[in-house]
Amino acid sequence: MYLFKRSNDLKKHLDLVRKSGKSIGFVPTMGALHNGHLSLIQAAKKENDIAVCSIFVNPTQFNDPKDFEKYPVTIEEDIKKLNDASTDILFLPSVDEMYPEGLSGGLHYDFGDLETILEGKFRPGHFQGVGKIVHKLLDIVQPAKLFMGQKDLQQCLIVRKLLKIIDSPVELVVCPTEREASGLAMSSRNARLSPAARKKAVAIYQALEHLKQQFGKGLHFLEGAHDAFDDLKTQGFDPEYVDILSLDPDGNLHPLNQPPADNDTIVAAIAAWLDGVRLIDNMIIRGNI
Repeated sequence: MYLFKRSNDLKKHLDLVRKSGKSIGFVPTMGALHNGHLSLIQAAKKENDIAVCSIFVNPTQFNDPKDFEKYPVTIEEDIKKLNDASTDILFLPSVDEMYPEGLSGGLHYDFGDLETILEGKFRPGHFQGVGKIVHKLLDIVQPAKLFMGQKDLQQCLIVRKLLKIIDSPVELVVCPTEREASGLAMSSRNARLSPAARKKAVAIYQALEHLKQQFGKGLHFLEGAHDAFDDLKTQGFDPEYVDILSLDPDGNLHPLNQPPADNDTIVAAIAAWLDGVRLIDNMIIRGNI
């Protein structure tokens, strides 16, 4: 596995890769890698000749400085995992390398209402930070395909809009959420959970499963979401949202306040705090993304 820390060096190497006729698959991460990330690497290797992974904890997408400080950093373990997964290239830049102009300012992206609901509502500025770093990374790597996980569904939809805004030819591939045997969505933040909290966290997945099972059985959508919210609170969570939404053909999410059209994609999404750790998950109830 090649390791690059400077964007110009990586660009030169990847220019040679493309000139040789090889395709590039790209997996951007913030490290603290788990099997969910490694499944994206495998997907990138399956669909492309070269798999590139980046590890960069992006400060501009953290609206809470304390959350940024607590984000797990496990570089040595990450490098070993990527080697074992036969990753071709790792890009490991510094903050100065990615933001030579400083963290403030830069482009502003019009993501519309998509960045004001769910994560956007509780993490103001988050998706502008996501847009900035993904745009920078795509300019450097110039992949044929970009691989992301469904667990961060809203982020995937933001990136899909970004690709349209910047008129990028890159194809976004959204891969299914990888889960532990219990059903808990794999996440770097899980490492901060105590064993007891990790066991309790499965209730988020169970709430999503319950909402999916009740779909089409006459359950009123808002009541179902409200019940799940209250149940999580009773179990010791501090939920921020439990929402059921429709996804339109343009990639916009709309909270449901009436029965959906027959061809709408339906999504359930949850964010909740547990023992000081913020957990998110979602489930496609009907349709696809």
